[in-house]
Amino acid sequence: MNEKEFHVHSIEGLAEVSDYLMSMREEADVIAFYGSMGAGKTTLIKDLCHRMGVTDEVNSPTFAIVNEYVTEAGESVYHFDFYRIKKLEEAYDIGYENYFYSGNLCLIEWPELIEPLLPERYLRVDIRLGATDDERIINVACYEA
Repeated sequence: MNEKEFHVHSIEGLAEVSDYLMSMREEADVIAFYGSMGAGKTTLIKDLCHRMGVTDEVNSPTFAIVNEYVTEAGESVYHFDFYRIKKLEEAYDIGYENYFYSGNLCLIEWPELIEPLLPERYLRVDIRLGATDDERIINVACYEA
């Protein structure tokens, strides 16, 4: 398992994490973001999408479950928020496999609620609070079942 840890103290500091995630794109198309409410999952996803050239407004799809964004190069990026699902069948209902196995980048918030459905290979991003209110400790690892 390839793993890297970042200590981020500002929104500007997310650039290094986003750049690293883009460099890992060949490893996996699915990135699962773990962290408590308010840890910064959506903020990191916004930064990553911006750096990828997404021109759409990036917001957590809490009620829609999935948002599709398009990059300047015409690539689709799918952003999931599974916080509100109550059972795995809801992920089946939206056709999760059509997204996860599309070859397009899939960014997943609250993946712990659909873990059995994650592909065999994905990037796992764990975000936790640091010693100060501004610090976040972000671990990125490539998982393979």
